[in-house]
Amino acid sequence: MTSTQIRKPFRRLSLLATGVTPLAGLLGVLAASATAHATTADDAFLAALKAKGINYESPDAAVNSGHTVCHELDMGQTPEQVANNVLSSSTLDSYHAGYFVGVSIKAYCPKYAAAASGS
Repeated sequence: MTSTQIRKPFRRLSLLATGVTPLAGLLGVLAASATAHATTADDAFLAALKAKGINYESPDAAVNSGHTVCHELDMGQTPEQVANNVLSSSTLDSYHAGYFVGVSIKAYCPKYAAAASGS
């Protein structure tokens, strides 16, 4: 099992990742998990990361990083550009970066789901 460290690509992104899933494959059904003080979206986001073997320093750090993805999209970047930002500022491969961006979109900014899936 290998570990990959994200080196704060968007100011706060700090996760350890293993597993490989492309961006297109991450818009599936998300399960919920129990996290204190988390919203349903946070629970689903954290469960999706955990289900794919992505470990995080803290739930708050992971959730903040997910929201940062949406902020970058709100600023006009495409999902591919945001994934490339994650890729270039971390040790994640393109699959890990795409997965993280897609799960963030699914949980926090679903208005970008069509753009992420190429529709």
